[in-house]
Amino acid sequence: MKKLKRDYFNPFFSHIYVEKRIRNHSRTQNILAQFPSASVIEIGHYKDVFCRSKQNISLQHNSQNLILAAKQGNLLYKGAPVCQSFGNPHFYYTSCMMNCVFDCEYCYLKGMYPSSNIVVFVNLEEIFAEVERMLNVHPLYLCISYDTDLLALEEILGYVRQWCLFAEKHKDLKIEIRTKCVSQTYFKNVRPVSNAIYAFTLSPQAVIEAYEHYTPSLQKRIFCIKEVIRAGCLVRLCFDPMIYLPKWEKHYGDMLTQVCTSIDWNKVIDVSVGSFRISQDYLKKMRKQEPDSAVVWFPFQRGDGYYHYPDVLMEEMERFLVTKLESKISKEKIFRWRE
Repeated sequence: MKKLKRDYFNPFFSHIYVEKRIRNHSRTQNILAQFPSASVIEIGHYKDVFCRSKQNISLQHNSQNLILAAKQGNLLYKGAPVCQSFGNPHFYYTSCMMNCVFDCEYCYLKGMYPSSNIVVFVNLEEIFAEVERMLNVHPLYLCISYDTDLLALEEILGYVRQWCLFAEKHKDLKIEIRTKCVSQTYFKNVRPVSNAIYAFTLSPQAVIEAYEHYTPSLQKRIFCIKEVIRAGCLVRLCFDPMIYLPKWEKHYGDMLTQVCTSIDWNKVIDVSVGSFRISQDYLKKMRKQEPDSAVVWFPFQRGDGYYHYPDVLMEEMERFLVTKLESKISKEKIFRWRE
């Protein structure tokens, strides 16, 4: 199904919903000031808008609205078994923002959330305080960009910069910033932080064009990675999720050739490899939203509460990439999600 362009619909963030309790929060005011033409609507709770029934996630993604709210309840979550801890015993993630401006057809957020609108939690200091409380108990490996791509909205929010400043003050904290973003505004002035990892998701160009709508090209991602490495930052390469498509060996082989000819592997801290897998509950919801998506309607195999490619194909795809990577980077720096 061909994706409609965003400009067929309302301008970017034409409507901004704001919880009354944080209407006068300084971060709320800073964000609203960047959208002087937006219609601002006060609400009681973000779920009043975000969790409405019968929302069309696919269509809504073309005209996303913004919701500003206060994060309540759990502020940190233990990492899920289908996610990689990279050998860190205390693996957690946090959600400062829900949903993403990118529109990848295979993204689990389409099955996790009832809406495509963006929720930004402005009470970042409370999340920082919870991290500090947990650091008093044990070190922390914290993924700050799992339920979104924080860097894609960095020019509006500035959250990644604030997380990096916070991490610098807490050496027992290690943060991972997962992204497909290539923001020159951010990366041309980026400076290294010894406990902040920029984890770039890489896909073949054919996968990007077919399924990763609105995301930068492979070439642009590689160029950005080179710049971030040159700046002295910690960089992780994430070949995860691997997506099946016809002639997948050629597409993934060509992708790796592009990466290998451009990036200094001695400066890469590690890599992750994993084929597509998803909760069975999420997949059921995604199929309702994406009735024409080849990636969502693949005949997956079910096991242990999630769907994945058939065992033989899954092993073949992951082994194909791992074997090629082993000639570029040491085995102990290659992490497969099932190991």
